[in-house]
Amino acid sequence: MSEPEGEPPAMADDAYLFLLPDRHPRLGAALAAVGPLDCAESPAVHGWLQAHDASASSELVRILPADAQAFIPEDAERLPVPLSEEEALRVQQECAPQSVTDMEGELLEFRDTTRDWEALVHRALAAGVPAPRIARLTGLDPQAIGRLTV
Repeated sequence: MSEPEGEPPAMADDAYLFLLPDRHPRLGAALAAVGPLDCAESPAVHGWLQAHDASASSELVRILPADAQAFIPEDAERLPVPLSEEEALRVQQECAPQSVTDMEGELLEFRDTTRDWEALVHRALAAGVPAPRIARLTGLDPQAIGRLTV
């Protein structure tokens, strides 16, 4: 079916913008990482961001496809947003888990830094890297990793 002439394309899928609570592993994608979205220019999104004193470029402003909303923390502020088909595809691609090989490379690079180690470990666990392997790659205490798997 084609769109009536002069009409904007229909919004095909929904997603959720949400503010990642403090000390929570990174979920979804940063809004800024998915590229421009029509909904991000809407008065509703601008008002929501202002109400929460947040910037669209903040790493804490995240987006997830609607079918993944169960992963959004209960205490997170959220806003449903419409997406075009192309925008929905970009959001899904940006939210897709990294390959285990990519994740292991990132774990090896961790030895040079200590920032966001908990978020890195959560992402590695979500990507399917076993906790003992994470400990070997990062040099982290296996017990510290074990506490994050609970």
